[in-house]
Amino acid sequence: MAQEDNRQRPDTAEAGVTVTGSGNATAASGGTAVTGYRGPAPRSDRSPDAPVHLSDTGDAIATAGAVANTGYIGALTMQQRAPQEPTPWPHQVGVIPPAARAFQRRAAAERLHTTVDGGGTAVLNQLLTGMGGVGKTQLAADYARTAWNDGSEAGGLDVLVWVDASARSAIVTRYAQAGVELCRADPNDPENAARSFLAWLTPKAGAKPCRWLIVLDDVADPDDLKGLWPPDSPHGRTLVTTRRRDAALAAQGRRTIEVGLFTEAEALTYLTASLNGHGHDESADELTALAEDLGRLPLALAQAAAYLIDTGESVAGYRELLADRATALADAAPDRLPDDQDLPLAAAWSLSIDRADTLKPVGLARPMLTLTAFLDANGIPQDVLTSAPALAHLTAHRTRTGPEHAGEPDSVSARDAVRALSVLHRLSLVDHDRDASHRAVRVHQLIQRTTRDTLTPHQYDVTARAAADALIAAWPTVERNTALAQTFRANTTALAGHAGQALYRPDAHAVLYRTGRSLGEAGQVIAARDHFQHLTETTCHHLGPDHPDTFTARNDLAEWRGEAGDAAGAADAFTDLLDDRIRVLGPDHPNTLTTRGHLAQLRGRAGDAAGAADALADLLDDRIRVLGPDAPDTLTTRGNLAFWRGKAGDAAGAADALADLLDDRIRVLGPDAPDTLTTRGNLAFWRGKAGDAAGAADALADLLDDRIRVLGPDAPGTLTTRANLAFWRGEAGDVAGAADAFAELLPHVVRVLGPDAPDTLATRANLAFCRGKAGDAAGAADAFADLLDDRIRVLGPDAPDTLATRANLAFCRGKAGDPAGAADAFAELLPHVVRVLGPDAPDTLAIRGNLAFWRGEAGDAAGAADAYEQLHVARRGLMGENHPATFAAWGSFAHWRGQAGDAAGAVTVTEQLLEHMVRVLGADHPHVPIIRNNLAHWRKEAERVPGLSGNDRS
Repeated sequence: MAQEDNRQRPDTAEAGVTVTGSGNATAASGGTAVTGYRGPAPRSDRSPDAPVHLSDTGDAIATAGAVANTGYIGALTMQQRAPQEPTPWPHQVGVIPPAARAFQRRAAAERLHTTVDGGGTAVLNQLLTGMGGVGKTQLAADYARTAWNDGSEAGGLDVLVWVDASARSAIVTRYAQAGVELCRADPNDPENAARSFLAWLTPKAGAKPCRWLIVLDDVADPDDLKGLWPPDSPHGRTLVTTRRRDAALAAQGRRTIEVGLFTEAEALTYLTASLNGHGHDESADELTALAEDLGRLPLALAQAAAYLIDTGESVAGYRELLADRATALADAAPDRLPDDQDLPLAAAWSLSIDRADTLKPVGLARPMLTLTAFLDANGIPQDVLTSAPALAHLTAHRTRTGPEHAGEPDSVSARDAVRALSVLHRLSLVDHDRDASHRAVRVHQLIQRTTRDTLTPHQYDVTARAAADALIAAWPTVERNTALAQTFRANTTALAGHAGQALYRPDAHAVLYRTGRSLGEAGQVIAARDHFQHLTETTCHHLGPDHPDTFTARNDLAEWRGEAGDAAGAADAFTDLLDDRIRVLGPDHPNTLTTRGHLAQLRGRAGDAAGAADALADLLDDRIRVLGPDAPDTLTTRGNLAFWRGKAGDAAGAADALADLLDDRIRVLGPDAPDTLTTRGNLAFWRGKAGDAAGAADALADLLDDRIRVLGPDAPGTLTTRANLAFWRGEAGDVAGAADAFAELLPHVVRVLGPDAPDTLATRANLAFCRGKAGDAAGAADAFADLLDDRIRVLGPDAPDTLATRANLAFCRGKAGDPAGAADAFAELLPHVVRVLGPDAPDTLAIRGNLAFWRGEAGDAAGAADAYEQLHVARRGLMGENHPATFAAWGSFAHWRGQAGDAAGAVTVTEQLLEHMVRVLGADHPHVPIIRNNLAHWRKEAERVPGLSGNDRS
C-alpha cells in the first residue's frame, strides 16, 4: 500500500498529499488487497491539513471470494475467517473432467498405468506430453478416476487434487483450497496456504501415511511450477499434462510419456461409436478416410462427429468441405462443442503459438511455423528451413514486439532458425529431430491448416513462393540419396497442393520442373511423364499455350514420354513443339534449337539412327552459325552426332569424331572439365565398339584416375567410369575379373546412391550379366529374379528397365538349360513390350530376336527361321540394310534355315549376306571371315544327307 509523503515541505496552501502509480490490487481465495491512499477523507473532521491528489492507482482484481480495492480508502474493516477443521479422508479437491463421449482406453493409457503402478518401485512424477488435442486431459482424468475408485488397500487414494494448471495463480489457488480443507491453512493468505499444503504432503515420521495423487492439467509454462512441485513421497504421485517438452519439466527423475494420435483402428472405433445411433450408417472405409483427413487427432474427430450429428451432413459431404481450400477450418466446427471442450479446433493452438513467439529467438516461431505449414507434414529437411530464401523470409516476417524492434530487422541466421524450430518443438507445435536429416521437422496437418487459415491472400502467396524458393535452394544438384530426393519431391507435392495459383504467379516456379526431373533421374520414368502431363495442363491453364513455361513443360513431357518407351509419341510431341517454338520464338532461338536436338535424339531411339545423325548434322550447322563453334551447346551437338553415327553402324567414325571433339573440349574447357571427362568416356566406349575392347579398358582406367583426382571417389561420374571399366574388361575377355569388379563396386554404389537408385540397380544387372557370361547361368538367373522384384517395386512393371530385366532373366534361364522356358518367357514378355514401347522400337525388335533364338534352341528350328526372316525384313525397313542389327538378323535367318534342314537355302541366304557385307564393310572387316566360315559350313552340309545339324552361327 502506498504511503503519504512525510518529508518536510514548504508551508504553503498549495502543498498536499500526492499518490500515483500505486499498482494493481489483486486478491484470491478469500484474501484482501488494498492499494492507493488510506486515511481520513479530505475536509472531514479527521482530514489532513492538505489536499490528497490520486492518479494511476491501478486495477482492483478479486477472485474466489476475495476483496480488492484501489484508490482512496477512508476506513477499512477486515474480518478474518477462522481456520476450518481438516476435512476427513478420503477427500477430493477440484473436479475431474467428465469422460468424453466414446472414450476408449488407448495404448498410452496402458503405458501410464504400467509406468506409474508397475515395477515394484514408486514412480513419483509423470508427464503426459503431446500436441494440443491428442487427449492428454482425458487420459489423465481416466487415470485419476481409476485410482480414486480403486478400493483396494494397495491402490486406493486418500486425497486427490485436480489442478487446472494453465497459470501459476490457478495452481496457487487450488493448492490453497487444499491447504484450507486439509491442514487448517489460513484462507486469507493463499501463498502461505499453498506452501502449507505442500509441506503437509511431505511424509513425516510417525504420522499416518496419506496416499495422494496430484494432477496438474495443462501446464503452460515450466516457470509456473517453480516452488510448487509436490514433494517426493513413497505414498504420493504427481501426474502432469502439458504441451511443453522443456528439459526443466523432465528433470529430477520425472518420466515422460508421449501421447500421440489415434491409431487407425482407434480412430475407426471412436468414430463408429460416436456416430452410432445418430442416423449415420457410414462404411468403415469412409470413416477411415475421414480420420486420415483429420490426421487421426482425437479433438478433431470429436468435433467432426459433433458436426455430423448436429447438421446431419454425410461423411462424404464433410470430407468435401474439408478438402475445399476456400473453406476455413473454423467453418467445419460444430456450433456447440462436445465434451465440455473450451475451444474450437481452429483455435486450439493459438495460445501456444503466441507463447512460442515470446521465447528466444523472439518473434521467429510464428513465421517459421507458417513456412512449415506449406510443406510436407510427414517430414521436412532441416536444410530447407535454414536455406538462404527461408532465412530471408524469416527476417522479413519476424513478429515485431516492442519499440526495441523498430527499424530494419536484424538478419536471421541459420542458428536462429534452428532455435525457432526448437521452440516450436518445446511447445509441441512441431516435432524437430536434428538427427533425422531427411525428415527433421514434422507438423500435424491440422496445425498447418489452421496456420494457413490466418494468412491474408498476399501473405499466403508470398509464403508459398518462399517455401518453393527454399526447396530449390536446398535440393541437391546430384541426388546421391534416393530417400532424401523422395522427401524433396513429397514436400513439393504438398506445397503444390496448398499453394494453388501462387506457384504460377508471375510464372511457373522452377520447383515444379525440378520435381518431375527428379522422378525421371530416379528411374521413375512413368511417374515423370505423368507429372509433366499434369504440369503442361496447369501451365497452359494459368499462363496460356504460348507462354515459355508452357513450352518448357511440353518439352519435358515429350522427353519423358520417350524415356518411358513411347519414342514415336515423343517424336510427334517434339515435332508439334518445334512448330510452335518456331512460330513464337523464331527458328534461331536457343530453345528452338534445343527442341530440334531432342527431336533428333528421339528419332534415334525409335530405331532411325541414320535419320538422327542426319538431323543432328543439320542442327550442328545452325548451332555454329547462331552460337559459334565453341559454344557449349555446339560442342554437345557434336557429341550427340558422333553417338548416333556410331549407333547407325559407324563405330570407327564415331570414335574419330569424338577424338576431334576431345581436342576442342580440352582447348575450350580445360582437361579437367566435367564435359571433357565425359567425352573421354564416350571415346573409350566407341573405340571398344569399333573392336578395340582392350584399348577401351585401358582408356577408362586412365580416365578413372582423373575422375578420382578431380571429382572424388564417390562422385556419380567416377562410379559410372568404374562400371564402364568393368564392362570393357569383360568384353576384352576377362569376364571373371569384370564380375569381381562389379561385385566390388556394388557396395560403394549402395552407400553413395542408395539401394534403389537407378545406377545401383544397373550395377546389380551388370553383375548378374557378368556372372552368367562367366558360366554361372543359374546364379545369374537368380540374381535377375531378385532384381526384377526390386525394379517392379521401385520403377513399376512397365518401366523400360523392368522390361529389360525380364528379358535378361528369360535369357539366363535358357542358358541355364531351360530353352523352352526361355521361349515361353519371351513370348509372354513380347506383347508387354509392344504395348509399352511400340512394335518398331529397337528393344521390341531385340525381344523378337531372342524369342526366335530360344524357339530354335527348344527344337523349333523352322519357326525360328521364319521369325528371323520377318525380323530381318523389319530391321532392314527401320534401320537400313547396312545396320549391324540387320546383318545379325540376316545371319540368324540363314543359320536357322539350315538347322531346319534346308542347307541349300542357308547357302543362298549366306551368299547374299556375304556379298553385301564385303561391299559395305570391306573384305577386311572382322565379321567377314565369320560369314565366310558359315558359308563353307552350309555348302558342306548341302552336299551331305539333309537333316544333319551344325552349331556354327553368326
